[in-house]
Amino acid sequence: MSTSQLLSFYPEIEAYHTDFLPVSDLHFLYYEQSGNPDGIPVVFVHGGPGGGVAPIHRRFFDPEAYRIILFDQRGAGQSQPHACLEDNTTQHLVADMERLRQHLGIDQWLVFGGSWGSTLALAYALAHRKHVSGLILRGIFMGRPWEIEWLYQQGASRLFPDAYAPYRDFIPPEEQHELVNAYYRRLTGDDEAVQIEAAKRWSVWEASISKLIPDANIVEDFEDPHFALAFARIECHYFYHNTFFDSDNQLLDQARAQQADFADIPTWIVHGRYDVVCAAQNAWELAEAWPHAELTLVPDAGHASSEPHTLDTLIRATNTFKQRGR
Repeated sequence: MSTSQLLSFYPEIEAYHTDFLPVSDLHFLYYEQSGNPDGIPVVFVHGGPGGGVAPIHRRFFDPEAYRIILFDQRGAGQSQPHACLEDNTTQHLVADMERLRQHLGIDQWLVFGGSWGSTLALAYALAHRKHVSGLILRGIFMGRPWEIEWLYQQGASRLFPDAYAPYRDFIPPEEQHELVNAYYRRLTGDDEAVQIEAAKRWSVWEASISKLIPDANIVEDFEDPHFALAFARIECHYFYHNTFFDSDNQLLDQARAQQADFADIPTWIVHGRYDVVCAAQNAWELAEAWPHAELTLVPDAGHASSEPHTLDTLIRATNTFKQRGR
C-alpha cells in the first residue's frame, strides 16, 4: 500500500459539550463530547496513566457517525486536582468510566484505548462487558512486572542507551538498581524543583522511544513541566504499586477466563512490530487468548498511534465498526 492510499485523521472538529464530572469529594473529571449527538457512542481512553486527552483524539472517528466522548482520568489533563495521587487506582478509574457512561445515559459504547488506555479499556470491558459494543486496542500493555521492568529498568535501555542515560543518571548510582522506586521517592517528595526535574527526565525517556523514528516534537511536548508532572507522577505511582492488580498476570488471566463472553464483541488489536515501549508479545498473547479478535502487527511502526500505518489501521477499524451499524 502506498502512502497516498493510507487513511489519516478526520478533519478537526470542536467539542459541542464540555463539563466536569464529580467522581468523589476530591476528584472532578474533565469530559467532552463531539461529533454527532445521536451517533454511535465511543469513548476514547487515553494513555499514561496521566497522559490526558487532546483535540486530535477526536479525529480517529467519523464525526457524522460517532458521538465521541473524551475524558481525562484522575489527576490528568484538565481533571482536578492536577497530578493528584490520592484515591487514584485502576479500580477507581474503571469505576469512573462506568459512572461517566451512566451520567451520559449511554447503554453501550465502543471502547477505544491505546498503551495504558488499552489496559484500562480491557479492565473496564472485563468488569462491564454488557456495556461494551466493541473494542479497539492499540499498543497493548497489561501492567505485568516484566513489562514495567522492560521499560523503566532494563530492556528498552539496551535499544536506546543514549535516550536512557539521562533518565538513569538523574538517580545516584547506589539507587539505580531500582529506578521506579527511586523516581517515586523524588516525584512524591517535598522538593518541587526535584519533582519537576524528575518528571521531565521520566517523561522525556518515554517520549524519546515512542516512535520508530524519534520525533523531537513529541519530546518537546512531554518535557512541558505541567504535562510532565502529571504524566510522571501518576505513571510512577501506578507502576510502583504494580498497577494495582491483585496478581502479576491478572488481565490476561481474566481475558482467557472470559473469552466466551467476548466472542460476539468486535475487537481489534493493533500493535507496532517495533514498539519499544510495549512489547509486541503483549498483543500476541492477548490475541491468543481472544482468537475472535482481529490482530494487526504493523510492520513499520513503533508505539505511537500517529505513525502512518498504525493510524491507517485504527481508522479502518473505526470505519468498519461504523459500517456495521452497531
